[in-house]
Order: sequence, then structure tokens, then C-alpha cells
Amino acid sequence: MSEFLFKCVRVFSIAILTVVVTCTSFMAGFGTSYLIVPKPAVVEPTTEEERAFQVFWEAWRILEEEFYGEIPGPKEMTYGAIRGVLRTLEDDVVFIEPDRARLFAEDITGTYEGIGTVVRMRKDGKLLIVHPFEGSPAEKAGLLPGDLILKVDGTSLEGMSVMEAIFLIRGPEGTTVKLLVEREGKTFEVEIVRARIEIPVVDYDVIDEDIAYIWLWGFSTPVAGKIKVALRELLAKEPEGLILDLRNNPGGLLDVSIEVASQFIGEGIILTERLKDGQVREYKARPGGLALEIPLVVLINGGTASASEIVAGAIQDAGRGILIGEPTMGKGSIQHPYTLSDGSELRVTYAYWFTPKGRAIHKEGLTPDILIRLTPEDRKAGRDPQLERAIEYLKKGR
Repeated sequence: MSEFLFKCVRVFSIAILTVVVTCTSFMAGFGTSYLIVPKPAVVEPTTEEERAFQVFWEAWRILEEEFYGEIPGPKEMTYGAIRGVLRTLEDDVVFIEPDRARLFAEDITGTYEGIGTVVRMRKDGKLLIVHPFEGSPAEKAGLLPGDLILKVDGTSLEGMSVMEAIFLIRGPEGTTVKLLVEREGKTFEVEIVRARIEIPVVDYDVIDEDIAYIWLWGFSTPVAGKIKVALRELLAKEPEGLILDLRNNPGGLLDVSIEVASQFIGEGIILTERLKDGQVREYKARPGGLALEIPLVVLINGGTASASEIVAGAIQDAGRGILIGEPTMGKGSIQHPYTLSDGSELRVTYAYWFTPKGRAIHKEGLTPDILIRLTPEDRKAGRDPQLERAIEYLKKGR
């Protein structure tokens, strides 16, 4: 991939330079202006890639000369070409423009500026609100789990990746974003003032008298320390069992997922990582886990992804606990960020994750030991049959 991109950049550079140095002039005649586009110097292609891109530049020159409308500049043209290539890869390789590259770093710190929702892209290309954070601008505006976002400030999300859609929705605190939302077949517009969002990464309590409950959202840097605080406080109350809720958890840092899984698994492999060159890396449990013996249930659903699938898969393979809920998303790839010369960023998939027993996570996901679905009717009625089943399992042992 890196060699291919290098060649692409080389061709882009030659062509963009040609466009920049092209002289244009106008001459008036009979009340009409004629744009004269001198023919650029021919650069003879020498490789298969360069010959293929020659067709691209032929098409581009025709657009420049003939298209009755605005033509994007060299930068927009380059960005568009890169995105077009990435969409053919059938993977989550992401290209990020310079002014948006910083947004990726924000989630890792546990804060960002936006409306405060967890979203995912459905198979039909519509952006689904999994749930809004409590007290967030999205919740205050009346957005609900299951709502679909069709447009952002008049721009359709059709054909966009989930990250491209998120970039449109996020923005500086105090600014307004207008969303076109679909709910139960009807559409409506809502204006939301963005705010600084503190992601509630860990929540915990004792429920049903003697069941410890921990809810995690994401695997950002603060999670590794906060889950240890939660476990110490909860275990001091000598609960009968523990529920780890990873539903709608989009993942995060690999190192944090290993640290979290190690709290429940005393020894052995947590994760296997397989690289493009055939190299295999094994990540083992770290010593000092706090909850190695307490009966354990992990709650999962279609929003459980990436690092949260690592934790759930390791617990399931080790026989340390059972999974209750719905099949997970199947996001088991790891990406390396490359900062390009103009400050834009390219995140390239270079490895895939597998559970300790060799099960592929990517596009496969995890299957729960006990399948319990949460319906829209359950949500409306405030019911949580998955949590109820987890409590029942810990109480009865089955």
C-alpha cells in the first residue's frame, strides 16, 4: 500500500504542477470570452500505475476545458481521488483532512465537541443513533435510539463512511448544526447547539441487592484506571456476581483493552494479532487482576465493537464468563495513522485481531452464549430483558 501511495503522490504532484503553471488568457470577440488552455508538457508514463493515472488526468483535462460549472481546485481534486480509491478497498481505511484530523485524538482523551451521541452506519448506508449520552445536547433536543440522520446542514450522508458523517456532525462548542432525522418513516429537522462532551466512560453500582454492575463506554486512556477503582469499591461489598456491560461500546485503545481483560483473566492469551506479512503477535494477560474468580456475565450487542470485542472474546474463550445479548459488530482490524505533508491523515489497516482460540473478529463478530434481543418496544417501555437475564443467570447459575 505504501509503495502504491508513493507512486500516486508522484503522479499527483506532476499533474498538479502542470495545472498550477498553466497560463490562461481571455480574448473578447463578438461579446464572447474564450478560455484558452495550453496543452501541458507530456510526461511519458513508465509504470502500470502511472499509465492508469494518465487516464485520470485525461478525464480531468476534459472537465477543465468543457464542463459548464465550477471545477474543484487541485487540493479538493486530490482529496476526492484518494477517497475514491479508499472506497474500492472494502475496508475501514480512512482519509482525514487536516482540519478534522484532530477529532480522532479527542476520543482517546475522553472528551470532544459535538452533540453527544453514539452512532453507527447501517448496511443500507443510513446513520443510526445507537443512543444519546445522558444530559447531552442530542438528548435535550429529543433525539432517540433508533433515529436515523439523513442530512447534516443540508448535506446528504448517502455514500459516506461513518467517520465522514461524524466529522460533519461534530464542530466547535457553541456552534449550531441542523440535522434531517428520520423516525418511524417520518422526517423532521432539528437544530442542536454543540457542546463540550465529557464521555461518561465508566459507571458502576450494586444492583438487585448483591450483583455488581459495571458499564464501560469506549476504551480511552482514563478507562484503565477507572475500572480498577470501580472493581475495588464493588468487590469490597462482597457481591454474588458481576455484570460487565459492553453494549454499544465502540472500542478504542488496544493497550487499554488488554488491561481491562486482565482484570478478569489471570493468565493466558488475551488476543492474537496477525499482520499483512504473516507475522503473529500474542498479547497475554497481565498480572494483578482484581476480579479473577467472581461469577461473571458480559452484556453485548450489535454496537459492541473493536476493543470491546477483544475483551468479550477473551472472556468467552477462557471460559471465565458467559456472553448475553446479541451478536457483536465484527470490527477486528487495527490501523496505523500516517500524517501526510499537508497535515491530513491516512489510517491504514495493517493487521487483524483474533480471539485466543483463533476466531476471527473482523466481519464475523462474537455470538452470545445466551441470545436475548432488545426490541424497540422494550426501549419504549423502559425494559431491559438482557440485563434481567444476566441477573437471573448469576442468581441461579444458569
